[in-house]
Amino acid sequence: MSSTEPAPARKPVPVVDFGLDDFDADEEVLLDFDRRVGVGEMLTPLAEHHSADGVHSYYVLFDGSVTWGIPGMPQLMALHLQRDRQKRTFTFEGKRLPLPAMAQSWLIHRGCPPEAIVLDPELGPPASDETTRALERRLAGDGDHYAMGYSYTRDDPDDMVTVVALRALDERAPSPFRVLVEEVDTDAWTHTLREGGFATQAEALRWCYSRLDGEAAPLPPVRPAAAATRPAGLPKAPAAHPPGRSR
Repeated sequence: MSSTEPAPARKPVPVVDFGLDDFDADEEVLLDFDRRVGVGEMLTPLAEHHSADGVHSYYVLFDGSVTWGIPGMPQLMALHLQRDRQKRTFTFEGKRLPLPAMAQSWLIHRGCPPEAIVLDPELGPPASDETTRALERRLAGDGDHYAMGYSYTRDDPDDMVTVVALRALDERAPSPFRVLVEEVDTDAWTHTLREGGFATQAEALRWCYSRLDGEAAPLPPVRPAAAATRPAGLPKAPAAHPPGRSR
């Protein structure tokens, strides 16, 4: 494209529509929905699917309000709506997750067809290489094989990164603790996702904190299955801000 040609028009950011007009719920569900999901002004649907009968809706949502919230909180929400079309009521399940593939996995394991919850390629930095794409496909398919113990999302343009520590639910899994690190190249507007394997929770968390400090060594490879050991429990993510620069 020459410098005199106009830049191609970008796709407008879509506004989420939960399709709940004329639907109601009991007071507890309504309060919980308002508290956990809200009315949608700051939510961008990165992927969505609606069943043909209108009963089920599945969303991968980006929550822009998290930027002004607690540092490190996941910016994505997986949301599953269920409607009773005769009674005109609804229920929902939702979970905040740090990576799109993890949100897709959560929805797939609640009945969403895998091919129907593909991310909109115009609403985020695309994968920069096949390694990233292959890992994201695997996470979307078998994300329920792991329990998340810690995550931190930093949206600083100088270091846009998400780190996630996981524990394998299968004690025979190679490298019982995994670390995922997603890094965004804000100049090229692409992202990479990489995975490392650790023998203990302490090693996995130490690597995460070092990465947030900008001092991490390369991720160690996932060990072969024959070398796997029984994992210990991974604690819930600490509420305190980890070492390193703030967002």
